[in-house]
This record gives sequence, C-alpha cells and structure tokens, in this order.
Amino acid sequence: MKIFSCYQVFRSIWLTRPPGRFFHKVHGLCAPLTLADFEAITLCEKPVPKKFNFAGDVLDQWSQKEKTGERPANPALWWVNGKGDEVKWSFGELGSLSRKAANVLTKSCGLERGDRVAVILPRVPEWWLVNVACMRTGLVFIPGTTLLTAKDILYRLQASKAKCVVASEEVIPAVESIVSECPHLKTKLQVSPRSRQGWLSLQELLQAASEEHSCVETASQEPMAIYFTSGTTGSPKMALHSQSSLGIGYTISGRYWLDLKSSDIIWNMSDTGWLKAAIGSLFAPWLYGACIFAHHMIQFDADAFLDTLSTYPITTLCCAPTVYRMLVQKDLKRYKFKKLHHCMAGGEPLNPEVGEQWKTQTGLELYESYGQTESGVICANRRGQKIKPGSMGKGLPPHDVQIIDENGDTLPPGKEGEIAIRLTPTRPFYLFSKYEDNPEKTAATMRGNFYLTGDRGRMDSDGYRIGPFEVENALMEHPAVVETAVVSSPDPVRGEVVKAFVVLSASFKSSNPEKLIPELQAHVKESTAPYKYPRKVEFVEQLPKTVTGKIKRNVLRDREWGRI
Repeated sequence: MKIFSCYQVFRSIWLTRPPGRFFHKVHGLCAPLTLADFEAITLCEKPVPKKFNFAGDVLDQWSQKEKTGERPANPALWWVNGKGDEVKWSFGELGSLSRKAANVLTKSCGLERGDRVAVILPRVPEWWLVNVACMRTGLVFIPGTTLLTAKDILYRLQASKAKCVVASEEVIPAVESIVSECPHLKTKLQVSPRSRQGWLSLQELLQAASEEHSCVETASQEPMAIYFTSGTTGSPKMALHSQSSLGIGYTISGRYWLDLKSSDIIWNMSDTGWLKAAIGSLFAPWLYGACIFAHHMIQFDADAFLDTLSTYPITTLCCAPTVYRMLVQKDLKRYKFKKLHHCMAGGEPLNPEVGEQWKTQTGLELYESYGQTESGVICANRRGQKIKPGSMGKGLPPHDVQIIDENGDTLPPGKEGEIAIRLTPTRPFYLFSKYEDNPEKTAATMRGNFYLTGDRGRMDSDGYRIGPFEVENALMEHPAVVETAVVSSPDPVRGEVVKAFVVLSASFKSSNPEKLIPELQAHVKESTAPYKYPRKVEFVEQLPKTVTGKIKRNVLRDREWGRI
C-alpha cells in the first residue's frame, strides 16, 4: 500500500490492535442498537432513545462485526489522491485512530464537551477522523469548505464562538489573517506536513496519543454539528443538528435513496463543507456498514473522474447534476464501470435530458433527490419507482411532504405553493434543532402545522413533487443551451425578476443576441407557465462552480444584487 507523504505518520498507527470493545449504554442497559432499530426509529415505529452516540452505537458495532466476520472485508474508508497513493481503514482501524484523535482534542487541545470545533478541511482522511473524534468526546463540529474566504471564516468563528479550528494548508493563511479578531478561539490545529508557529500538528499529536478512550454518553438531542446556511438575504444562519438528527435520521436516505448494503462502495462527490457530505460520505454509508470511497481531486477533471470510476470497484455514485452534464459530453461507452449499479444526483436540479443521455450511454438511471441543510433529503426518486423526468420524486418516509398556501392549508395537485413538511402529531426528530442564536428565523420556518423549506413547487396527480427549477429545465431543452442558472435580479419596476445566465453551445455562439434572447424567452413560455419566463438573459462563457462541479447560484445572485 502506498501512503501519501503527508500521512507517513499513520504507518505505525494503522497496524496497532484496537482496544477492547466499548458498549454504549442504552436506557441503562448494555444492549447495542441494530440497523433494524435505526430503521424502525426513523419510521416512527420505535421511540428515539434517550442516549445515542454515532461513534459508540454505530461505528464500534461495525468494528465488532468485523471481528466476528459478520461484515464483509471491505474497508470502511478508501481514500486515493489520483497520484497512486491510497489509504484504507477498516472500522477497527477507524476506531483506533479516532480514539487517538479524541485524546488529541481533549488532552492536547484542552477542549471540553460542548465546545465547538471549526473543521475546514478538503477530502482528506483527517476530515473523517476529526468528525468522529468530536462525536466520541461530545464536541460540536462545524464543517466548512476550503473555498471560504478570510471574511467568511471570520464570520463563522465569531458567530459560533468556536474554541478550536482544524485547517489545511490552503486555508491556514486566511485563518491567520483574522485570528486576532476571534477572542473565543483558543487552539489552532493544522493538517499539514510543515510546522508553523502557533499551530499544533495533528499528525504529530496523533502519533503520540493513547488509543485508550471511552466514548461519552451523549443525549439524542444533544448538539452534534452546526452547518452555516444562507438564503437570498442576510448573514448565514447556524443550523444546529443533534446527535440523533444526523446519526439516526439518515437511515432512511441510506435505504430508500442511496440503496446501500454493507458490501457497497459509495463515491459521493459533495464538498466536505456541505450537509450532503454528511449524508453520503459519513452517516448513511456507515449506518449500513458500507465503504466510503474518496478522491482528493482538487479541481474536477472529467477524464480523471471517469478513469477513477472505471479503475475502482465503486458500486454507488452520487454527484451534482452539473458533473453528469460534463460526463455525458464524453464518449462514456469507451469506459467499463466494473461494479457500478446505482447513480444519484442531488444538490441542484437535474435536467431531464442529462438523465436520458446518462442512461443511453451507461444503461443506468439517475435518481434525483431534493433536500436542504435543515432537513436532509426530503424527496427522492427511489429504485423500483417510476422516474418522471423533471420531478424530484416522492417524499421519503416518514416525511409527510405537502404543498401549502400562505395560510398553511394544503393545495391540490397542480397548484404551486410552498414545499413543507408536516410537524404533527410530533415534530420529526431528523429536522434541525434550531438556528442557533436566532429564534426569529427559527420561528419563521413554521406555519401552522408545517415546517417551511423556503422553496416552491407543485405536486402532480401521482404524488410526485415538481421542484422550483422549471425555467432551467425549459431552457435546457433548447439546442442553443449547454448550461444555465436562473436567479432573481433587481428590477426598478417589479422589484425583482427572473434572470437566466446561459452558456451557449458551439453552433450558437455566433448568434445575434437580439434574436436569440426572444427565441429562448418564447421557448420557456411554451414549455411552462408564461409568467415564469426569464425577463433578463445574459450569455456567459462559463458558470461559477464549486470543486465538485455544482453551480454556485449564490455567487450569481449576489453579483446581481450588488453584494459582490
């Protein structure tokens, strides 16, 4: 096994024998929870336990099953960097290393249960280690993408009152530039081969740390993580999630959308700063004992992606629709995907023609989902169900997803309204707990008996939910359009209007904009409700995207409204 130089310190750690099994007490009994228990809890067939800890109740149980041969020999984590280097951890090795990391956080860093830790790391093994170590110690982790600016990091550290930041090489300079303005920050932990004054080295501390650590008994509703989420206006909000909302709540996503088994190897391309990484690259796969595959791809490269997908025995793939749009432009029939049998799209709307092209070239369906930071996956196209192009699927159990009006009343099929989740008779435990330090915004998410997602849509007669992306889907049907993103734009008369940013196909790049824009607008009017057409259209060479290929609509929106 080759090991990336940054991880040489782990060579002597991986082969150490994990300590004896730690049972996590449930209702005062040493009775481990099972996957069947988690599924029953999520389906409201069993109550949420008073105590729950993902590291103790899930990961340590899989470690035990490895010892008894009840789990296949797949690794728990399989990491590569595209340069021939790789890391493979079993659940036993993950347990041993995460206990070491737990001791680093509590002893070397002096952190205590309930303290907050900002984790700004790319897809490197330490991201998983630190997150699991936070669970073992009752620390609250705050994931952040490495694309954050110094201003972004400053806001997050000040708002969260984080006492520790764990950062990688690419964001350390940004942290250093603002750290003097963060009075609550006590410890800086770096993931880097270089030494830095004022920073502790995670690798060095791990090497010296003890493997002996007892997982804390956290309450199910005790805070586990904070995700910063922003709407169209105002500063990002702190969405607080509990031990159970993340640790148990994604069981059903794992079963009905990701369709996972312990023999599966899932590759989820989501950035580590977003909740979709928590769903597809941590909680759901490990609830089912599946292997998480990760590629440290700094910038998305379609050729490298396809080579990876055809080289490794990946069974399950989850990407942003933009990634699939890039991939279908390649000759996919040249590649043989050894084990791939289930593909999903999420994070932004999937244009129907992309799904059709993917199926034509690979023989595999694309299963779309809809969700958000506060709730996780709400609706999805499930295996075994008919896929309706342009639909984001049906509500996943036990979500009672409805379309409601301004009075909180449910609307009949075909009527557009707000996408909402019923809160009665009991508020679903898988929803976020609250917006930390913002009771007004928290209260604004409720209307009558419903939780408001903030998005609009409609339901057809078969119960499929149609998302709020009809304009983009309509534009993508026109041969002139390769990619598009639709956002709101200020207007002196109407206040705001719909604007479409469009990347043209090669054969239309020389077209007269004065003729093509009305043609595109007319096409949208014919394809959907006429009033939804984009009153503004701007042709661009490319759209801003994240490292995982997701279109950054917030950047376009902010640019329109003068915030950038």
